[in-house]
Amino acid sequence: MQSQEEHFTPSGDKWLIAITVMFGAFMAVMDISVVNVALPHMMGTFGSDLSSITWVATSYSIAEIILVSLAGWLAMLIGRKRLYLLSFALFTVGSVLCGTATTFNQILIYRAIQGIGGGALIPVSQAILRETFPPKEQGMAMAIFGMGVVLAPAAGPIIGGWLTDHYGWPWIFFINVPVSLVGMLLIGIFVHDPSYLKRGVKSVDWLGLALLTLSLTSMQLVLERGQEENWFDSNLILAGSVICVLATVWFIFWELNSNEPIVDFRLLKNRQLSVGSTMGFIFGIGLFGSTFILPQFTQQLLGYPALEAGLVLLPRALTLLLCMHIVGWLYKHSDARWTILFGIGAIVWSYYDLARLSLEADFWSIVPMLALMGVGMAFMFVTVTTVALSTTSRRDMTSASALYTLSRRVGGNLGYAIVATLIARGQQLHRSTMVGHISPLNPNYVNFSEHANRVLTQAGVPSAAIPKAQHLVTEKLIMKQSTMLAYNDVSFVLGLLFFLMVPLLFLLPRQPKG
Repeated sequence: MQSQEEHFTPSGDKWLIAITVMFGAFMAVMDISVVNVALPHMMGTFGSDLSSITWVATSYSIAEIILVSLAGWLAMLIGRKRLYLLSFALFTVGSVLCGTATTFNQILIYRAIQGIGGGALIPVSQAILRETFPPKEQGMAMAIFGMGVVLAPAAGPIIGGWLTDHYGWPWIFFINVPVSLVGMLLIGIFVHDPSYLKRGVKSVDWLGLALLTLSLTSMQLVLERGQEENWFDSNLILAGSVICVLATVWFIFWELNSNEPIVDFRLLKNRQLSVGSTMGFIFGIGLFGSTFILPQFTQQLLGYPALEAGLVLLPRALTLLLCMHIVGWLYKHSDARWTILFGIGAIVWSYYDLARLSLEADFWSIVPMLALMGVGMAFMFVTVTTVALSTTSRRDMTSASALYTLSRRVGGNLGYAIVATLIARGQQLHRSTMVGHISPLNPNYVNFSEHANRVLTQAGVPSAAIPKAQHLVTEKLIMKQSTMLAYNDVSFVLGLLFFLMVPLLFLLPRQPKG
């Protein structure tokens, strides 16, 4: 392993570099979720239904996750600085094209271009930060990186909702342009590749590239469309799953025996990287799963408009922002395992509270739960990210960052699928249970029925129409309650996933203070 003190940028530049690469990672991650609140408006523009318009998000995710995997190999091929600038430029061009799209096919192609540009920004940003800051400041470096990567999914719905409501959906893409141009300028001035990094490749692993693309594309399609197609009842999902498994196994075997691997799985022999990537995978499920579920909950059940639904995530974002720097400083003064354990405990506690919500909940009753979740995520993310890469050589830093980022992104995609499936299945399960209690022998139902009759009569509903109106009221109430219980189930499952992460802490070495 190379000396930990080599290849550092002079201290006068490191904070400018940190801010620059943080914005690059922030925009790349934010554009995953920023379109979610704008999709209904895009449906009107392109004349698409809900099933079709979700491909606007899917096309970006597929392109991005493939480029995340290729980041280490591309950095070795053309140099990390050049890769970062080219990615930033392509992301900017894709953003402009998305904002000017007039047909559905155009927006899909332009989003894929944007995803290709954004994919490499995340792992390369992390690698640059790791090499810019000395070992004693690695925790602070990852805190800065976390501000971009972890805050972005929460900020996306807020920014997207505000821009869509006030200026129209194209501006969720146009807003990227000035930030990208400034970022490219700063990268060009302050970032320099270490001499050892660019080595070129003797040959291009075309089979590995094809298998990677097939594996990740089929996986993304299965996760994005599974619930809508009723999972394995669909031949499309079944075929996609088989292709994904076969392509993934073949790809891993091929890369492990390749002299020029596109994705260097041999780096996972490093125990801290493999354990950290596993934790990052579970963290991605929780982060992206909760980012999806909370705005949906407030819109469907509490009746919030798009912007206010996005603002529900603001308390979590604020505590994340406040605690990132604290955790970055704390990293060099405490055992990382205890810091991670505290973060897991706070997250599990917050999910436990969320699992007990009812239809009586309002914004201010949710705030403490999300604020606590933000504290836990800050303690966990910064520490896990720093520990995962702390024993990786600088030569392999970009490839290791790509593997860690890939695990978190795959976890995030799986989180969306898990949440969507649990809500749909939970609604059906709880509804069937509730319907079974609708009986004239149930005193609670009898009391409700009598009360509903009085209210409908006072509202002027004709006597002949009251039975049908009462049925509709009962059905609506059952659906709201069953949906509420389904959301509670999701919170319980996500909290359980984090709790089951505790044994992994025993696989991490004790970290000396300082």
